Amino acid sequence: MGDVLAYEAELLGMVKEYLEFAEFEETVRSFTKECKIKGKPVPKTGGGSAKDAKDLMIQDLLTSFTDGDQDVFFELWEEHVPPAIRDNEAIAQKLEFYLHIHFAIFLLKRSVVKPPSVSAHCYNKAALDERISRFKMYLETKGAALSQTTEFLPFYALPFVPNPMIHPSFKELFQDSWESDLKTRLEDFLSATLKATDAPRLLTLYKENVQCNQEMFQQLHQQLVESERKTMTYLKRFNKIQADYHNLIGVTAELVDSLEATVNGKMITPEDLQSVCVRLFSNQMMQSVVHSIDFTRPGTGYCCMSPCDDEYASTMLRASLAPVKVQEVPLLPSLDYEKLKKDLVDGNSRLKAFLLQALRWRLTTSHPGEQRDTVLQAYINNDLLDCYSNVQRSVLMLLQSKNEVVRQYTARLINAFASLVEGRLYLSQNPRLLQLLEERLKAEDKDSLTRENVLGALQKLSLRRALQSAMIKHELILWLVEALKDTDCMSDYTLAYSVALLMNLCLRSSGKKTCAKIANEVLRVLSDLLGHENHEIHPYVNGALYSILSIPSIREEARAMEMEDILRCYIEEGNADMIQQIEFIIKQLKSEEPLDDSVESDDEEKEDNDEEDHNSMEADLDKDEVLQPQEGELTGEKLLTTEYLGIMTNTPKAKKKPFPGVHQSVDEPLQRPVTPGYHRAAYPTSEDDALSSCSRDILAQCGQRSRPPTRCGKRPSFSEFCLPSSLPECNGYLGV
Repeated sequence: MGDVLAYEAELLGMVKEYLEFAEFEETVRSFTKECKIKGKPVPKTGGGSAKDAKDLMIQDLLTSFTDGDQDVFFELWEEHVPPAIRDNEAIAQKLEFYLHIHFAIFLLKRSVVKPPSVSAHCYNKAALDERISRFKMYLETKGAALSQTTEFLPFYALPFVPNPMIHPSFKELFQDSWESDLKTRLEDFLSATLKATDAPRLLTLYKENVQCNQEMFQQLHQQLVESERKTMTYLKRFNKIQADYHNLIGVTAELVDSLEATVNGKMITPEDLQSVCVRLFSNQMMQSVVHSIDFTRPGTGYCCMSPCDDEYASTMLRASLAPVKVQEVPLLPSLDYEKLKKDLVDGNSRLKAFLLQALRWRLTTSHPGEQRDTVLQAYINNDLLDCYSNVQRSVLMLLQSKNEVVRQYTARLINAFASLVEGRLYLSQNPRLLQLLEERLKAEDKDSLTRENVLGALQKLSLRRALQSAMIKHELILWLVEALKDTDCMSDYTLAYSVALLMNLCLRSSGKKTCAKIANEVLRVLSDLLGHENHEIHPYVNGALYSILSIPSIREEARAMEMEDILRCYIEEGNADMIQQIEFIIKQLKSEEPLDDSVESDDEEKEDNDEEDHNSMEADLDKDEVLQPQEGELTGEKLLTTEYLGIMTNTPKAKKKPFPGVHQSVDEPLQRPVTPGYHRAAYPTSEDDALSSCSRDILAQCGQRSRPPTRCGKRPSFSEFCLPSSLPECNGYLGV
């Protein structure tokens, strides 16, 4: 109680301050009256004159904006808008950028309205040059922070354009609607910001506490993910060291037996020595070398060694690595799928969500190989998602559930299925699935995890030709182009899979023809994406550009837009891979080859042999779990094996001969369908500690992709004027 008394006056003042801020007038009077009755101190708070002063100040700012009085405006701006907001909040930084543009071109706009005299023209020319110089100085200092943002990149060329009024990239700036919209944004921003600066101390304390908790949670979550990744790496190293240890113990025991036999007069045969050497080599190729060595004649048997090297066998042994024994992984218990499917259709929403989560975890956390193959095969054999049936109340229909968590967890499970070749084949059996996914994609909020997983599933399904054709027919390309105009609200996963899906569809002849109908829009979107800060999307952007530029009409549109100048912006400072790919695109752009109709046969539906033999179970499938069990609730494998244990019917799936995938140089734009997860695995950007020296050499040749240049004076504007507000692979082990 003593602590309360020590801070009582301040606490009571904070309470009264908040009540006045929230306009609880009756409550304030009652509160003040009761404090006086009880003899409690209540400090006085400010009157209403502050509001009038605030309104006056906002009016002064808007007046100077309309009059083009740059000096007065920015003096008031810096005086009344707190530095913490001006320097740290993205909305304020973007607004300030547009305000500088407004004042830089103010005289140009006024000259269009009222033609000046000769002397006035000279005066305006000098004043205009001064304003342009101030804008350039702003771009080189404070405005440089936005040079990496696609939305503002074109405006860095504004000071160098002789007559921006007639330039197609800047003509919108000279519309009355643009200035009117900017003034409205300014007024809304000032009203919200200045009210926030006068926020009561009680509200400020609460917001700071919530923000602190959120930051701490995010930090702990990142630490957990990093710890899991390191755990997996160390586990692999441990398994290898353990395998080496056991192998060496076995070989040592054999050698001790051989030495003991030698002491007793028994000779060691060349076959015994060869057997020991074979056990110590790490792969079949090296074993064949060992078998070719004649141990009765030291120094012979291998062309790469000197005939004088009598210790060749021992040198070869010392240089070799012990094989890593594959750890035997037990099969997971069988389940009662009839009961599972019944509860998925008829159970309550919470049970459905827990079952969908558990079934997904069983697939994503299983060990790659026989265990995962058996889990997937059991799901398919029992038609878990009802892809083989036409019943009305199927598990797939959970995508249309009114419960948001059920929809999200259904989408996550379908995305997990689509991550595997056999899963994609199974999903493709249901003709309604594609329609359900496309409807859910367009109905969900932009930032929802449901939409993210639906998009991931569609992108992976686009590896199959029949589904590609259906997506193109359903005009998914048009939807993707429209969605990619605003990437600010997209997560890295959504952005990567959106661009990769667009590329896969653009590789087909019908997809290219669809792009030809909206050539200008497609080229503008892809040009903007070339400068995006997420460098993982660049291979897919390059692949899409290279593909659609095979259409003569699109090439003509690209030349009209000066696409070559845009592409060369990225050559000047780009990394080797990016430069090589862009050179291919420029070569395609300059091509004069007509459209060969005889080549258009790629739209025929050929048999899918899954040339897309891509299996990649990314960590994003299990991120941000929104479903948490209450005390006593079963989840995951415990829920499945406790309530849905079935008769042991697991049968290992017969492994089909892997399809020899078609690989291409990393220097060329992508020309075959691919998923981001598989592409990251096939063309990694950094070395893994567990890689062999041979793998390191390959990676050293491929190199690491660095971020392309995002600032160039030649780049035209393809962005809307608005103010909107990597994940390591861990195959086989995901935190649950």
